[in-house]
Amino acid sequence: MRHQDDEDQKDQKDDRGHQAHQDSPGAPGRRAPRFHLPAGAAAEGPYALDVGPRTAGWGYSALRVLELPPGGAHEFATGDSEWIVLPLRGGCTVVAADGGAGDGADGGSDAEVTFELRGRESVFAGVSDFAYVPRDATVRVSSRAGGRFALTGARCTRRLPARYGPAEGVAVELRGSGNCSRQVNNFAAAGAFEADRLIAVEVLTPGGNWSSYPPHKHDEHRPGEESELEEIYYFEIAPHGATEGVGYQRVTPSGPGSRTDVLAEVRTGDTVLIPDGWHGPSIAAPGHDMYYLNVMAGPGVAREWLICDHPDHAWVRGTWGEMPVDQRLPLYLAPTEEGEGPS
Repeated sequence: MRHQDDEDQKDQKDDRGHQAHQDSPGAPGRRAPRFHLPAGAAAEGPYALDVGPRTAGWGYSALRVLELPPGGAHEFATGDSEWIVLPLRGGCTVVAADGGAGDGADGGSDAEVTFELRGRESVFAGVSDFAYVPRDATVRVSSRAGGRFALTGARCTRRLPARYGPAEGVAVELRGSGNCSRQVNNFAAAGAFEADRLIAVEVLTPGGNWSSYPPHKHDEHRPGEESELEEIYYFEIAPHGATEGVGYQRVTPSGPGSRTDVLAEVRTGDTVLIPDGWHGPSIAAPGHDMYYLNVMAGPGVAREWLICDHPDHAWVRGTWGEMPVDQRLPLYLAPTEEGEGPS
């Protein structure tokens, strides 16, 4: 996504004193949000975070974070987007009902379906199961014990069946080596779980390490080389005792027309929007493991994640064979059999 002219661009300080970049999207009279959204800055209604095409000024990617008290419930219409309900903390029941706007992928209308998600104690405790719900449906999320739940979404064309994603089926991948080591939970990666446009993964970076590195981009359509994808980073940082955790995120312009420029201190609940640009590193402070949820979608016909490394830093990949993966990884693996979880 390319932004408009420089006249509408300015830097503002958010309530923590960080530089927060602002730009003007293509829609007349609408200003895009700051690319760094501190926790609570994009809260709306029942959501602690609500970012999507309307508020971000782009075309596809969306993320909501729903916090439910014990016994709480929330209902929403999926509209023109597909969604995955992913527990961040706690478990929940997801009920998806046909919205009456079309047939399922198999030519038949979707009946009401219910998924019981075991969830997890926290994003640092284990892999979670999840539920995919299609566009043109009504969804109810409820939780006996309460919790925090991510709704990752993307505007889409096809209406696929509602499905359950077991934690046991999530591929846990280790990337990089040395202090560039990180863990990726590929729960909805392009080759791991079927969706129309939505791509979503979780990344865990041990304290003191760099991830999302070398800096890379995916803001141009170059067949076989690079995908055009808008991206959302949602962060949670592990505390050390009573000390709150912090991390850092960098995004730099990738060329003419790309003006995403972020240098942000990030804390639990913060979000960074990346419509374009070189993104990385994501830096975890020593003693504080970093988690981020990546949500991506774009206009390409093929659902694929193809990236281009920054030419000044691509050489880093060539050093990874010379050193071992950080011995702290994996922080955890996907379960191998059914087990009890939060409810």
